[in-house]
Amino acid sequence: MHRMNRVRMYTSQVCPFCIRAKALLQRRGVAVIEEIRIDLDPSERVRMMQITGRRTVPQIFIGETHVGGCDDLMALDASGGLMPLLQGAAA
Repeated sequence: MHRMNRVRMYTSQVCPFCIRAKALLQRRGVAVIEEIRIDLDPSERVRMMQITGRRTVPQIFIGETHVGGCDDLMALDASGGLMPLLQGAAA
């Protein structure tokens, strides 16, 4: 059994895309998602924008790889790239 890469996600409470992204990750075996709530800490929104160049949530990181938002995550999964990334393979 492989050890899963750490998953971090910038989120806000009432974000349907965040909920969809979390559900997909959980279906793929991710037990723990480190959520960084930008609605609770505005400085985290600023940090997220500096790191990603994007303003919207979710912004998803698997290991050190910035996957992007919900649509990016869905596309990665559809192309077969999500599981190898979760399992620690190079992106």
